[in-house]
Amino acid sequence: METAIGVYESRDRAEQAVKDLIAKKVPQEAIVFLTRSESDAAGFAKEVGGFAGGFLGGTVGMAAGAAAIALALVPGVGQVYALGVGATALFGFLGARTGSAAAKAIAHDDSVPEPTSAEKSEDAAILIEVLKQGRSVIVVRTESQQVAAAACSVLDSAAPAVPSGLSRKLRMTPRQVNEITIIDVVGRVTLGEGNVMLREVVTTLVSQGNTRIILNCTDLDHLDSAGIGELVRTHTAVNKTGGKFKLASLTKRIHDLLVGTPLHKVLDIHKDEPAAIESFRSDTKSGATA
Repeated sequence: METAIGVYESRDRAEQAVKDLIAKKVPQEAIVFLTRSESDAAGFAKEVGGFAGGFLGGTVGMAAGAAAIALALVPGVGQVYALGVGATALFGFLGARTGSAAAKAIAHDDSVPEPTSAEKSEDAAILIEVLKQGRSVIVVRTESQQVAAAACSVLDSAAPAVPSGLSRKLRMTPRQVNEITIIDVVGRVTLGEGNVMLREVVTTLVSQGNTRIILNCTDLDHLDSAGIGELVRTHTAVNKTGGKFKLASLTKRIHDLLVGTPLHKVLDIHKDEPAAIESFRSDTKSGATA
């Protein structure tokens, strides 16, 4: 499953992004729009829903079943609204009981499973911080590489342009520092080779019992929306094992990109490798890791 994330400061930009996604034939069931604003939710559903219905030659658009779907009050955030048929996948991403209820309502499907308590506590934090900053979020989740590529071409349009010359061959090399695994990444973590390689490397490490992981980003050249989605997914997946996934030595470009989302407040980021290693000692003392 590929996950691409786009974060927007205004409803107009988010609305246009969804229209562009639909125009590029990204299935509606793959798209979820999250906002804290009821007026934005209502206006967004009406405008984009009408566009989707007309564009697809039908009467069922993004608005179907979505205009009144509200996730119950989220601590520290308030009311959150979810729009889109794709909210059936929302409970697995936000991990809140209210998210599962919204997914059932939109899908008209009582078989949507309730998340575990671990999912509630771990996944919910991922996007809540973004919503707290007053941003809107578009999440595209799909099994199709073709659909994911189309989604990234839209969601990445809001990100800073990638400087020319950043074409180093992608490499991810794990090494051990005592009981901590450092992954030295070189190149881009983008849709296709980059995000898949990170997923495979981390999955292998975790299966071998390595759950204290640092991604050394000194030579990380670029992240696209799928790469950001993969960092979020990895953060959640490793934390669910009782471990920790940390980022270290971000370049200014990558740091600024995450600040713009603003997922830097959710991901565990440290200025350099020694600081990240030391943070594991602090986690152990506080009983934060298994």
